[in-house]
Amino acid sequence: MKTLRQKLLLIVQIIATLLTGAPTGFALGVRVKDLVIVAGACDNQLVGYGLVSGLNNTGDQNPVHTLQSIANMLMRFGINVPASTLQLKNVGAVMVTADIPAFAKPGARLDVTISSLGDATSLSGGVLLQTPLLGADGKVYAVAQGPVVIGGFSAGAGGAGGATVQKNHPTTGQIVNGALVENTIPATIVRNNSIDLMLREPDFTSAARLAEAINETFTNSAEAIDSTSVRVKLPAGAEQLPVEFIALLDAIEVTPDTPARIIINERTGTIVATSRIKISSCAVSHGNLTITITSTLDVSQPNPMSQTGTTEVTPHTDTKVKESKAALVTFPELPTVEKVAAALNALGVTPRDMMSIFQAMKQAGALQAELVIR
Repeated sequence: MKTLRQKLLLIVQIIATLLTGAPTGFALGVRVKDLVIVAGACDNQLVGYGLVSGLNNTGDQNPVHTLQSIANMLMRFGINVPASTLQLKNVGAVMVTADIPAFAKPGARLDVTISSLGDATSLSGGVLLQTPLLGADGKVYAVAQGPVVIGGFSAGAGGAGGATVQKNHPTTGQIVNGALVENTIPATIVRNNSIDLMLREPDFTSAARLAEAINETFTNSAEAIDSTSVRVKLPAGAEQLPVEFIALLDAIEVTPDTPARIIINERTGTIVATSRIKISSCAVSHGNLTITITSTLDVSQPNPMSQTGTTEVTPHTDTKVKESKAALVTFPELPTVEKVAAALNALGVTPRDMMSIFQAMKQAGALQAELVIR
């Protein structure tokens, strides 16, 4: 009777959560479901080797593996043809990849990606023949088949000097809902009457806050194991309702801790900084040095009516150096990213100049943040 009463109380709590949106008493923040994944409920990768037919002379140029694959396929249909006698340009060997979510049941559909394995120039108009998709254990969990969509094209004149126009990547394509799940991958989310929540961004402070927020609703049920994992024990009466209990956990809101970090992408000139970066008192001087070299050709001719001398062409080079004046600007201690951005913008520097300044500040020990350069 006690167990039944506990189950009823849990069901009432679940209904109240669904009606109100979240349990009362939680501070505003980020939902747990947006911060973590449940251990055992992750996706798995599938891969397979197949053939794409129907290509318009853009397939493989008769490599050995493609010819042998075609011969093996024909043999399955009772046609015995030696691989050495085949001459085909309308077929291409491809690799097929897909992600299968946890608990996917037979009959579910998956998106698949197809990429050329040989020397095919385009997969446009091709059809993927039935391809088994294997997991890491070597077992078949899905079968893919269907027309390939590449979302681009490649066209041009053949021969030397021919012009070619290409859009996107014609040797990689996709089939939406192109794979059919045949077997379910076993997945276990409850172990020893506990559920492990794994943070997508590992952090000790965030893990401690997550455990504290869960314990406010389910007393003494959560424990932070490390910077990534928080173990939650199922309360009495919830053993038969793990999905409903996880739904309750997902609705809890937590304020995760954000590290002080600056991400610099030198290829695109992009800078992203979190709100917690600080700069200690320092002075910055930044100026540009511009060197201009101009080369001209002067013509030297002999005097009129002169019987001697020849016309000569002499090069003339003019070099100018311009260095912009830059004052030494003193930065007081800047506690917020807004003040840091305003101080750097006051120098009139470009994003790429800011990258150099941030690196110099880090070397000087004035930048109190992690600097990541990609």
